[in-house]
Amino acid sequence: MNESTAPSATGDVPGFLGDLRRRLPGLRVLTDVADRESYRRDETPFIAADLPEAVVLPVSTAEVAVLVQLAAEHRVPLVARGAGTGLSGGANGVAGAVTVSFARMDRILEIDEANLVAVVQPGVVNADLKKAAADRGLFYAPDPASYETCSIGGNLSTNAGGLCCVKYGQTRESVLGLEVVLADGSIVRTGGRNMKDVAGYSLTHLIVGSQGTLALITEATLRLRPMPPVRSTLVAFFGLLEDAGRAVSAIATDGLAPVTLELLDRESIRAVDDAFSLGLERDAEAMLLVESDLPGEAAASEIERATAVCEREGATLVVRAADPQEADWLRQARRMALHALERQGEVKMEDVVVPRSQVAPLIRAITRAAEHAGVRCATFGHAGDGNLHPNLVFERGDPTAAARTDAFRDEIYRVAIELGGSMTGEHGVGSARTAYLSLQRGEAAVGIMRRIKDALDPLGILNPGKVLPPASRSDRQ
Repeated sequence: MNESTAPSATGDVPGFLGDLRRRLPGLRVLTDVADRESYRRDETPFIAADLPEAVVLPVSTAEVAVLVQLAAEHRVPLVARGAGTGLSGGANGVAGAVTVSFARMDRILEIDEANLVAVVQPGVVNADLKKAAADRGLFYAPDPASYETCSIGGNLSTNAGGLCCVKYGQTRESVLGLEVVLADGSIVRTGGRNMKDVAGYSLTHLIVGSQGTLALITEATLRLRPMPPVRSTLVAFFGLLEDAGRAVSAIATDGLAPVTLELLDRESIRAVDDAFSLGLERDAEAMLLVESDLPGEAAASEIERATAVCEREGATLVVRAADPQEADWLRQARRMALHALERQGEVKMEDVVVPRSQVAPLIRAITRAAEHAGVRCATFGHAGDGNLHPNLVFERGDPTAAARTDAFRDEIYRVAIELGGSMTGEHGVGSARTAYLSLQRGEAAVGIMRRIKDALDPLGILNPGKVLPPASRSDRQ
């Protein structure tokens, strides 16, 4: 059996590029070192990345099919890349590989109001799709924090999350069908515009989140919804992190379904307040942002009930937005948390998730891990679905940052898994977390994943070294 995480042979890049230029003379191909350098890595710090041998920028599915076919003939690995905003090293360059950038495949092909779907190319920016849908009175739910710059293809590749996952789910829940190019250059469609479809295996759900290791996504059919009302918003401050953690669980068990349930710890609160002077409660250990997008009185009732839950669980102050402008002001406290921390130093964002009932223990574990690693940590995240982002903040140029990050990561990944959670909730395994996949899923499950990879990519040319850990000798026999 071929090793699924590395190319099985050294590819003929010059031959590949020569044939590519002959077959697709209009294809944009970047070979200058300076041009390739900007495609070396995504936004994940402290992780190795190689310089791509070349970068190609197709504009159509037909071009992608030709270049994949030629890559297979020449045994040249391919790395798919969206906007490069990922945080797992999934789009990082690989030695001997060519990076395929989908930046020029950026068209919204159709907004189908009758069926509430959008058909888009992978290079479409998330915010642009949101705006196009909103212009028709519709709503595209997935909203990663980088929605203003990240691409739909990247969102699909990582099964990206965001602030409203607690109600609308991750990107996968908004995908009805895909058009993909397989490792031999063949084009396949999965799913379509139907709300129900159980014919055969769910190839759509298999490919979403696979980070370009199984196929290259060239088109997506996405679910839209009617535009919900303007959100009603509150923030609650807590003297103890554990109280905030209990409030998160209580909101769910009390039958509430807010569209947003976000948490900031004290370090995050102070960083945001220092940067943007929002007048937040700087001595609070935690802040919860709770929002409802129900209509009229239903939203008022949900916010009132959330207020009661927070006060019952120990909130020291609850502030309800008086109007949409104040709601936006409160929302910015969460949206701008990472930017505020980046003003203070070099930031390494992590991504762990646990069952909602384990949010408080996870918060305590994050604090201990930061103390053990000797690093300042600011935590915020999507507490409503148990997904927290510990952010390690270092002085710029700190030579110990990488080693201390590794120590923190090892401890917190193991704790998250022990609590019944995952070492990644929305950023993906990429190349940053491959060593922990077997710990979480078990060798048997990883073995199944390798067999799927080998079946769809027998030459191992699609994003080698990502998602799956290296196979042992016994695994390859």
